Amino acid sequence: MSRLRPVLALSAVLFVLVACTPDKATTSGSTAPAANLPAGDALVKESATAMREIRTAQFLITAEGEVAGLSLRRAEGTLTKEGSAKGTAQVEQSGAAVELEFVIVGDKLYLKGPTGGYQALPLTLAANVYDPSAILDPERGIAKVLGSATGATTEASEQVDGKDAWRVAVTTTGTDLAGLIPGLTGSIPAKLWIADADKRLLKAAFTLSGGTATVTFKEFDAPVTISAP
Repeated sequence: MSRLRPVLALSAVLFVLVACTPDKATTSGSTAPAANLPAGDALVKESATAMREIRTAQFLITAEGEVAGLSLRRAEGTLTKEGSAKGTAQVEQSGAAVELEFVIVGDKLYLKGPTGGYQALPLTLAANVYDPSAILDPERGIAKVLGSATGATTEASEQVDGKDAWRVAVTTTGTDLAGLIPGLTGSIPAKLWIADADKRLLKAAFTLSGGTATVTFKEFDAPVTISAP
């Protein structure tokens, strides 16, 4: 049972990996006249197309509030389209913050807790809660969420980490997010920050029952090597 406790904690991390920020990402901006704002549906469609082509990315997640079954407070790391990942996470266990390091390669999950070295475990122990390969998977991940979002309305021009972006309000559903956040139902409001230059998604914030989860993406397509520790 002691080996499963850190796995269950990581499962909470993977549960929201793309529901997907973060104190390091700054957002600033101003609202332009409505007539000057680009159409939200066109922006989201272009972003879905752009995100389908992403091969690697860095992510940073923060979670706030009390979302049922979710102990994640923070996670950051690197992802590949093939499903490999490495990074760190902070979760709450029995009221205390626990720092974890994780590496995912193929069908193996390598997990390191506050003490000791890495444990090699079957990825299925985490994948039954969340499959990390979904994040950049064109058919299951963020590209799918963008492609199925409805009611897109461009709200403002803002900056995310110094990049010009459009803030777009959309509505997603638990069904659309199933590959990313299992178990959700109904309509889920979201805000998207889409880069003006290349239409890649820089940030997404989802309003969940009891709290919020936000993810920022950056360093798209940078060379990445993820290997077993």
